[in-house]
Amino acid sequence: MLAVTDGSETVVLQPSRPAALLAALLLNANSVVSVDFLQRVIWGEETPAQGKSALHSCVLRLRRLFGKYGIAGNMIEAVPGGYRLTADAATLDLVRFRQLLGSAYATGDPEAELRLLRAALALWQPPLLANVPSDLLHRDELPKLQEEWLRAIERVFDLELECGRHREALAELWPTARAHPLHERFTEQLMEALDRVGRRAEALAEYRRLKSHLAQVLGVDPGPALQRLELAILRGESSSGQDAGPSRRQQPQAAAVAAPGPVAGEAVDGGRVLDSLVGAGLLEKGPGGLYRVHELLRVFTRAAAAREAGAPPGPPRPSLPVPLPASASARSGHTTTEPQRTAAAGLHPTEA
Repeated sequence: MLAVTDGSETVVLQPSRPAALLAALLLNANSVVSVDFLQRVIWGEETPAQGKSALHSCVLRLRRLFGKYGIAGNMIEAVPGGYRLTADAATLDLVRFRQLLGSAYATGDPEAELRLLRAALALWQPPLLANVPSDLLHRDELPKLQEEWLRAIERVFDLELECGRHREALAELWPTARAHPLHERFTEQLMEALDRVGRRAEALAEYRRLKSHLAQVLGVDPGPALQRLELAILRGESSSGQDAGPSRRQQPQAAAVAAPGPVAGEAVDGGRVLDSLVGAGLLEKGPGGLYRVHELLRVFTRAAAAREAGAPPGPPRPSLPVPLPASASARSGHTTTEPQRTAAAGLHPTEA
């Protein structure tokens, strides 16, 4: 919510034209905002005939509000072509947020970067601009702010995983992945964390959930990164059960899919492979199940290696015929869920 505070008392602005004007100036602090843009923020495409006079009246109302809370009215300057609101990290949370992000991304220390990012994210208090009645700001400016938040929180999760804090990251990853189902990186991070703590079946279930959601909403499959991660978990080539060490995102992914797969009939770690595939709903235990696992792994490996090399998969290599009983069958399952977490920028003049 857009609010003004003097440090001891905070007032939440009512949805109004001055609130929309203030939001537009805050989002472009220390920059000249044109009269035309401010008019469209306040009135949309139907600017009144006396639009400039009406805009000036809104500015005067804001200055009076600032004076009530001990804020200098000259923070809003009339300049050639428009208006400019002067603010710094001490008066505007959005400026402070961006300063913290800049410091975080510039440091080479993961722990220091994580502290700075969390301090920056603590300034965001959703819902963002909920009391600002401006279609233009919600359509064009709000997505930019959301992208800043997405980049910051995604980096926080990357750092947590790289530092080996997989269990700790899960508490935040669950709701974030659910709130942003189209942001695939959150699901990828969630799957990685679950796999690292030995919860492979749940990691694979998250992949099926997202795949089903994307198919229903967009008619597409998950991206290559998620497909490679699912394959690595299915093949047991991840670091299940390890709570420390660098995340798989730091490791070369091509090696995971380029290794030659087993040939039908040769020995493999049956417990590891079968448990993964049965737990994922891709195989049913029964007579001859081991041979079908061999075939599945061989086909998956060749197809993945071909995709990585940018070439279509060739015909399967010759292997000894393996009897498959009629009772052996493969199946797949899908689950669906669904639901934003946004942030607030404000004047401290702050957003609460």
